[in-house]
Amino acid sequence: MNAPLTPRPRDVEIDQLDRLDELVAGGAKSMHGWHFQSVDLRGRSEVLVSLHAPGAIFMGCRFATGVEDLLRSRGALIFPALPHVPFNAYRGRLYSGAELFDGIRGGEYERVPDARIYQWSLQTGPALHSTLASAIHDHAITDALDEFLSRRQAPVVGVMGGHAAARGSEQFAQAARLGRALTRAGFFVATGGGPGAMEAANLGAYLSAYDAGTLDRALLTLAAVPSFRPSVTEWARAAFDVVDAHPDGAASLGIPTWFYGHEPPNVFASSIAKYFTNALREAILLQRSRGGIVFLPGAAGTVQEVFQDACENYYAADGAISPMVLVGRKYWEVEVPVMPLLKTLAQGRAMEDFVFIVDTVEEACEVLGSHHG
Repeated sequence: MNAPLTPRPRDVEIDQLDRLDELVAGGAKSMHGWHFQSVDLRGRSEVLVSLHAPGAIFMGCRFATGVEDLLRSRGALIFPALPHVPFNAYRGRLYSGAELFDGIRGGEYERVPDARIYQWSLQTGPALHSTLASAIHDHAITDALDEFLSRRQAPVVGVMGGHAAARGSEQFAQAARLGRALTRAGFFVATGGGPGAMEAANLGAYLSAYDAGTLDRALLTLAAVPSFRPSVTEWARAAFDVVDAHPDGAASLGIPTWFYGHEPPNVFASSIAKYFTNALREAILLQRSRGGIVFLPGAAGTVQEVFQDACENYYAADGAISPMVLVGRKYWEVEVPVMPLLKTLAQGRAMEDFVFIVDTVEEACEVLGSHHG
């Protein structure tokens, strides 16, 4: 499986009324172990009152007058909606690019939800209410991500690389070809969800449903706006032009963070798990990429990810080690000599047979394919 066994078998998560109706129609009498997330329950008062309440948890839900107090008096645990925050801390699903960039067609990036949430995170600081809201949000995102991945059969392969790879560059095109090749080979691509190589890999995955010429044309379109600087607005609009022209793209995942909120998320990831806490986001991305990780050339952030992944593999039990594939011999052996140290660490360990260095994205796909063949 791609995700841990969460929620626990006896827990039932309800983020839509249809799920509640299904359980009631099936004869449920008790809400013990039911976790409601951001559900408008004002139209289900009679049902809620008829069910046993002890052990039920309600997070950010809406109730008809008097029902909330009644449920609480009967033993339900109710977390109220958090006021004055520009996001739903109890959300039960992942984000999409359309949601985070809502309004970008008619306005500037600074007014879309993604930017407003980032500004909130900067302005509130370490205040108790903001810390709680952020922590609850990140827990909800992790829960939604694991549920999302549990429904996917394809091995999740992470693609790591620098945010500085500009549209129109060979590095960007290489990452896009990698995303396309991995998806067409039956893998599910996950990235850090930001610009640069991350955007390119998500782009390649998205357009893998189309012929190779479509990707080439999209790369030319995007090259007209090489970077999110100086205008995130123009950068995002160029991406949406590609999405609008090709609406039937393949799925992939982005896991960005508001910690680096000055770097916007890319819209080519069909599902986006965006976090406030970067350390949690990094750990989640590496841990969920159980099909292996491909490391494209990058700077300090990518190097950190290499050794964070290496640490997990170093101490992992047999059978729990995932392949590490570094692309670019000259880069990883000479310019940023990570590979010699990595080989030294791996020597004599179970992970030794899972560390690879190649020169092309095609070779990277072959390596991963041989491990999952």
